[in-house]
Amino acid sequence: MIEKRTATEVRAEGRKLSGYAATFGQETRILDFNETIAPGAFSASLSGQPDILALVDHDPGKVLGRTKSGTLRLSEDARGLRFEIEIPDTSLGRDILAMAVRSDLGGMSFGFTVPEGGDEWRGDKRTLRSVVLHEISVVQSFPAYGGTSIQARARQHRTDADRRLAVLELEAAHVALS
Repeated sequence: MIEKRTATEVRAEGRKLSGYAATFGQETRILDFNETIAPGAFSASLSGQPDILALVDHDPGKVLGRTKSGTLRLSEDARGLRFEIEIPDTSLGRDILAMAVRSDLGGMSFGFTVPEGGDEWRGDKRTLRSVVLHEISVVQSFPAYGGTSIQARARQHRTDADRRLAVLELEAAHVALS
């Protein structure tokens, strides 16, 4: 099941978008737990994934670029997962660039899975140490998990197993909507 997370930095320069799809060490509230991405969490994906996509709103029918063709470049630095996308001269590409220039984009997000042993739970804190990155996405309106505050209001004390189940339920809901 693919999980999604958001970040907010996007810059447009010419026909390129660049910024960070994820940042390290920043705690984010997901449902009833806090999550942090550890430096190096993407390193295995960046060296071993044959093709990572750049999408719009996690829609596989809206491809902006891909690592296999060289139109998406990804790297890790001390801050996080940096990206640069060469935007295609298509109606979708022109729309995304126009929104970026106007600062109308909601931000960036990324879709990933966690391999066995790739995360560490301590109470209500999850640290992502290794993820399999499938895609990054330009988010036009509301970032993934925009309804998190609604979920947090109904928060209750949960065990680590309960939290893992909640993540799986979110993933299943995403698959059902796709």
